Parts: sequence; structure tokens; C-alpha cells
Amino acid sequence: MKFKILFISLFITAISFSQNKGTITGILTDKEANNQSLPFANVLIAGTNIGTNTDIDGKFSMSVVPGNYTIQFSFIGYESVEIPVKIIANQTLTINQALGSAGYKLEDVIVRASTVSRQKETALLLEQKNAVDIKQSIGAQELSRKGVSDVATAVTKTTGITKQEGTGNIFVRGLGDRYNSTTMNGLPIPSNDPTKKNLNLDIFSTDIVEYVSIDKVYNGKFYGDFAGGNVDIISKEHKGKSFLKFQLGSKINTNALKVDNFNLLQGYGALGFTNRAIPSNPLTQYNYKTNQLENKAPIASSYNISGGTSFKVGEEGKISIFANASYDNEFNSKSNGSAKGSVSGTGVANKNYHTYTDINYNTNTTGLLNLGYKINSNNTVNFNSLFINTSTQSKKEYSGYFADGGDGGNALIRRNEYNKNALWVNQLLGEHKFKERSKFNWGLSYNSIKGDTPDRTTNTLNKVAAGYTLLSNAGSNNRYFQNLKEDEVAANLSYDYKFSKTEEGEYKGKFTFGYSGRVKTRNFEATQFNFKSDNTHLSDIVDPNNLDLFYNQSNLDNNYFKIITFRGDQFESSALNPQFYKGDQNINAGFLNTEYKLNKLTTVISLRAEKIAQKITWNTQLDPITKSSQLDKTAFLPSIVMKYELAEKQNLRLGLSKTYTLPQFKERAPFLYEEITQVYIGNQKLYASDDYNLDLKWEFFPKNEELISVTAFGKYIQNPMNEVTINSSTNDISYVNTGDYGYVTGAEVEYRKQLLNIDTENSKKLSAGVNVSYLYSNQELNSNKVKKETDFEVDFTSKKGKFTGASDVLLNTDLSFFNEWNNKKSNLTSTLTYSYFSDRIYAIGTLQRGDIVDKAFGTLDFVAKSKLNEKVGLSFLVKNILNPTINQVQENTNGDVNLLSYKKGLSLSLSINYQF
Repeated sequence: MKFKILFISLFITAISFSQNKGTITGILTDKEANNQSLPFANVLIAGTNIGTNTDIDGKFSMSVVPGNYTIQFSFIGYESVEIPVKIIANQTLTINQALGSAGYKLEDVIVRASTVSRQKETALLLEQKNAVDIKQSIGAQELSRKGVSDVATAVTKTTGITKQEGTGNIFVRGLGDRYNSTTMNGLPIPSNDPTKKNLNLDIFSTDIVEYVSIDKVYNGKFYGDFAGGNVDIISKEHKGKSFLKFQLGSKINTNALKVDNFNLLQGYGALGFTNRAIPSNPLTQYNYKTNQLENKAPIASSYNISGGTSFKVGEEGKISIFANASYDNEFNSKSNGSAKGSVSGTGVANKNYHTYTDINYNTNTTGLLNLGYKINSNNTVNFNSLFINTSTQSKKEYSGYFADGGDGGNALIRRNEYNKNALWVNQLLGEHKFKERSKFNWGLSYNSIKGDTPDRTTNTLNKVAAGYTLLSNAGSNNRYFQNLKEDEVAANLSYDYKFSKTEEGEYKGKFTFGYSGRVKTRNFEATQFNFKSDNTHLSDIVDPNNLDLFYNQSNLDNNYFKIITFRGDQFESSALNPQFYKGDQNINAGFLNTEYKLNKLTTVISLRAEKIAQKITWNTQLDPITKSSQLDKTAFLPSIVMKYELAEKQNLRLGLSKTYTLPQFKERAPFLYEEITQVYIGNQKLYASDDYNLDLKWEFFPKNEELISVTAFGKYIQNPMNEVTINSSTNDISYVNTGDYGYVTGAEVEYRKQLLNIDTENSKKLSAGVNVSYLYSNQELNSNKVKKETDFEVDFTSKKGKFTGASDVLLNTDLSFFNEWNNKKSNLTSTLTYSYFSDRIYAIGTLQRGDIVDKAFGTLDFVAKSKLNEKVGLSFLVKNILNPTINQVQENTNGDVNLLSYKKGLSLSLSINYQF
């Protein structure tokens, strides 16, 4: 109660204090560039510490106590201008000023203004301060300082976001994949994983990123399938002088170096572009590739080349080109591992592997081309083409016991898997200004992704006195081929119209009319060839490292084994027909945003309407007759965002909205995804949830590089969806609407502080940052609802529980030291970062079993980057310094049962770059 009274008092005091001041506003422009706006220029009251920077449109505003002052305008490479002013209480003084260059070439000046725009931390903080939307951004400068190499890790450096271990999937405020969305330059991008809604953000190298924007508060410009947040990746474009940059690097993982024989399946190229198809006559002839292993030297490498240039076209036009090409690989190993399958409420496991190892080799090849055409000061067009090819080759081994074999803990299961994903994103973006009142923005995209798992091999063996024998249960030994192809066309159109012009030339209001549309098609096929040994050869001794001695054409001809699919054997004509599902999704939306500023209060009211149609067609081993299921939804999505300027450097923000959450294709398709320890099955009767969202945020910007913010948030979800274990003989996991309601509440605190700033010839800076999130989640778990609405039955252990993926506490902190010398031609940045998340639920407990929980752990990284001179740079990274044991447990009433445990090892990398 005392806290509430204090908060209200401070709120009223701040309002009263601000009302006694006068306000200076205006726009700074470039005198020698047709009076284009001049972003991020300096505005200072001479003889005081009162100052600000212009925003991306060259606008500035600050409150000052009444009196006579001199206002100074300045920017690097431009003339400085001083103007005497008189400030009167409760009145607004407007000064529009044009600055000319100070003896520099104009294009050089523009370069410096543009280059820092949204890559620099100070620029992004300024944009956050001035924006009406409630969002956070992390730019290229901060990503480099913290040694972040991919977008998945980048977003975890902001408040309220964590990443699922071993994947690029993120949780925003405790809400996982289905509640979030991903865009690039505001346009949607597809997923590379048939089991996920969002693209694996690990595959996005930060080399191609200018900044990443994270919106956790909904407004009408986003698609309504939004409850956690939207990650928007803004790709780089060329701004500045022509350049060409090369970078070489190497990386090691301490676990990988300790592996006696780092061997993986033969036949896959080192670059990650290998393609394999189902062999000819796969049921009657043994045309499969070898099942033997080959050794690799686990020392990784990386190569990167980037460059950019620009040239004038006519009097006003300019074409800019930016290109980036990179290739990197890495070797990883999980050590000290153990794993269990389904565990009963009393702790009995149907699969208990006392040894679990996972070694893998990953590649990433990325190419980005950006072409920008500035027709004139009012019209620009940009084209982006991005290609990313990733591959992961892994060997997982499980030794121990499972219910159908491995008596005495003598089973050995080995899975060799190769996953290849090729993503191609093409975007055409335009901006057109019509006089001073209106602007038209548009964007078109065509995206495609091809994801293959060609020739995955799984072998199950029993260890006996004489060696190993092959187990011949259904599917115990198989070769599996899976491919996914997804295409999507999307469009964004919006028209801004300003109204209510003041005497000072400012507009108080703005209408934005818009349309968004996307048409997506996914085709998924999978075929598994099971190798079933004849009963007379079940005791044959085989070599696990050379199974070609048993699986070959001669033994197939002699009936040592036969090859069958889920549809039957070689005598059935339909045996080779693959399992498949096809997903079609169309979304058409229109929206109207109304923005209006009244004194210190700016309000944006949005109304968006969407028509959604999602159709699934399938034919699988669970349902071998072709069927389809249609989900239709019409959504009306109101939202309101309010920003009140408590003072020049303080804002109070409020966000209210309604959204929805769609089930994904794989969640509705009755297809069986089989992992070694878990099996997943789709639910065709899964349906959408409705979400109600509330955010309240206070933020304070003491200096250009400093921030203090506190956010309270809440979400109420009707008919939430979750992963649960259904009642079945194999304890499969499926997706169901688990209850009528669920909610998440919490708070976030962020603090960025400059601890030391010695502004001398050799400047030194010491800065620190910390963000902490606390959340509480609760939802109804209703077994009767599941039984009534689906074909499944679920017996929840508890009637209420947390959301899957929700950690009570998230923490990110960093400490950075920056030092310059040699007339600022050389520098060194050293950063220590630490991230922590508390326990979070992986799957909800059923049949008296406890919840499956990912246990808490923290990660400590060190980054050192040095610019040796104007052309040469070095970087050194050490990641996962603490090397914690990663555990997943089942929290039964009689104690925790460990389901999965391993260590990842330390990762060390060194790189050098040279820029012409």
C-alpha cells in the first residue's frame, strides 16, 4: 500500500513539475541536401547539462524551466549554430534549423549520420525513447560487443526472453513457439522445421543484421497470431564509403576435443550441401549408402566477405549495394550424459539409458544482397535477397535398458542423422512521400524453404557375451527419409495521412490505413524403411561400426532380413507411397491506426480485422485414408497504446490489446514424430486460443547511453494449448486445449549505466547492464474438456499448473570496458556476460506423473574485440565458461527423477578481419 501511495505521489509530482516548464521543439535539416532531415544531431542548452538528440526524422523536443538561454545545434562534420531563446512557462517554442557542412564533402557527412543510425546503442535508445510503440531493440554495435553471433542469442540479451537449450527456439515471457512470430524487415519468414511455427533463429548470422527489434506489445500493424512477441530482423544495407572486408576464424569445443574418435556417418560433404534421395527399388534391392563411420578433426573454421558501395544516378538519385557471403562450421559434443523415456509416478522408466552421447557437426552458409535505389528525397525502393543453407550431422548413442529389449542394461541404440535446410527470402520494399501530409509504404515478399532429413539411420542392438546382435522389433532398425517444402507470398501496404496542423507546423494526428496478406503452402512427406531380421538370424553377431556386413544385397537375397514400410512389404503395390500432410493457410487483414498527440499524451488506437483459413490434408500410418480438416476464424482485434511524457527523459506507457493463437500444421496433422525417448502425435481437433494483453511501463533515460525501466504485464488466454502426455500404450505426447483459461503476470526491470567515462585523447569507458524478469503463470488443466473435445484422453496429475516454457526468473547482465589509443585508430572492448533462467516446465504431468522440468542453470561468456589499426581487427570469445550440468527432471511426488543430463563444454574462438 505504501508503495502504491509513493508511486502515485511521484507520478503527480512529475506531471506538476513538467507543466511549469516551457518546451522547445523543432526539426534539424541538411542545408546542402535539399533540406533532408538530419537524424541523431546534438541539441544542447549552453552552460547546462540539458540536451537531447534529434530522432530519425530530425525532430527534437525538450522541456526547460523559464528563462533566457542559448541553444546549440551541432553534428559531426557540420557547422555549429547558436541561437538565443526565451522560454516561457507552459508555452512551446518551435525552432527549425538547417545545418551546412563544415568543410567536409557532403557525402562523407551523410555517411557518418547514416552509419550510426540503427546499429549504435545510443541511437536505438533514442528511438525507443521517442517511439510511441513499446519495444526493445538490439543493434549491431551491442551484438558485436557481447560476442553474439546469431539472432537467437541476440534476443535473449533483452528482458523477458530465454532460449530453449539445444535449439534456436525462444520463449517470450514464458510463452513458447506457438505464441511468437518472426519477420524480416516487417514481412513474415517461414519455418525451417516441420515441428515448429518459427524459423530457428540460430541460423541467422548477425553479420547480416543491422538491428533486431522485439515487440512484446501488440499493435494493429502485426498479424493477430501474437501473444508472446514478434522478432523483426532488420537486414543491413550500405550506408557510407565503399568498403571491402574479409574475416577468418577458428573455433573449438572442449568436449569435442576430448572425444576419442569424433566419427560420423560417411558420405556427407563438409560444406553441408549434400542431397540424398530414396534409392531405386528400395524394397527389393539394397541400394542404400554405406552405414560406416569416418573420423573428423573437430577444429572448426569460419570465412566471411562483405562489401558495399554506392553511386549517384542523376541529380537526386543514388543506388547503394551491400553484399555479404559467409561460411562457418562447428563441432560439438554432449558429455557425461544419461537419458530416460517415459517415467511412471513411482519413478519406473520404460527407457533407462545410463550413457548418452551426442556429437555433431554443423554448417551455415549465408548470402545476402541488398540493392537500394533512392529515386529522390521522397521515393526509395529496396530489394533484399537472402539465402541460408544450414546442415547438422549428428551421431547419438544410448546405452542401457528399454521395455522391449536391452535386458540387463545391454542395449545400444545409435541414430545417425543429417538435416539440411535451404531458405530463400526475396523482398521488395518501397516508401513514397506525398508532400508533407502523406506517405505510402509497401512490401512484397516471396519465401521458400526446403528442409530435408535424408537417410536417417537408426540401429538397435543387444550386447551379448560374443558381441552384438540386432533387435528385430518393428522399426528398431530403419532408414528414414523426410522432406518439407514451404512457399509463402506476403504483402504489406500502408498509407499514412497527417492531420490537425498546429501554428508551429507540427501535426498532432495521423491516420494509417493498411492491408496485410499472406498465402502459405506446406508439403511434407516421410517414408521409413524398416529392416526386419528373419527369426533364424536374430542371434547373428554383427559389428556396430560396420553393419554393411549384415545389411547388404547378398543377405537380402538370402532372406536374412526383409525391407518393409508402414504400408507393407515389397509384394504390395502401395508400399512405397509416402506418409504426407499438406497445409494451406490464407490470412487477409485490414487495419486502421489513429494516432493523436495532446500535449504530453500520445495515443494510438488500432482496429484490425483478419480472415483466417487453415486446411490440413493427410495420409499417414495413423490414418492411412486421405482426409482433411478445416479451421476457419474471423478475428476483430482492437488495441490501444498510450505514451505520456512525464518529463523530458521520462515516459509512462500503457498497452492493451486482444490477439489470438493459431495451432500449427504439425500440431493438427495426425503424423507420428519419433524420437529415441519421446513420440509426438498431432491432434486434428486442436483449435485457436484468444488472448488478452496488458502492459504498463515506466522508463527513464538519464544520459544517451543509460536507461532505467520497469514494466508490469499480464496476459489472459482462453482455451490455451499445451504439449501433454496422452493416455496410450506408448505414452505419446500430443497437443490439446488443456482448459478454459490461463494467465501470465509479471514484471521486468532493465538498467544500463555508464560507470566510467574518461573523455581524453585515449578515452576509457566502463559500462554495465542488467535486466531481470519475474513472472507467474497459472492455467486450468481439465481432463474432461480434453476427452469431450478430442479423440484423446488425458489424466492430468494436477488441476492447475504453469505454462510450458515459463521460468519464474530470467536474468541477463554484462560488464564492458572500452579503451581507445593511437589517436582513436586502435581500441579494445572486453565484455563479460552472464545469463540465467530458473526452472521451467517442458511438459505437463499426467497419470500421477509429475511435470517434466528443465532445471535452472547460468551461462558465463567472455568477449574481447580489438581494432589494431584502421584496417585490422581481432576478436576472441570464450563461451559457457561455467560449463554447468544441464538437467531435465520429472518432478514426482516422491522425488525428482532425472530424465536427461549432459554437459556442453567450453567453446573458444579466434578471428581476424581486414578491411580495405
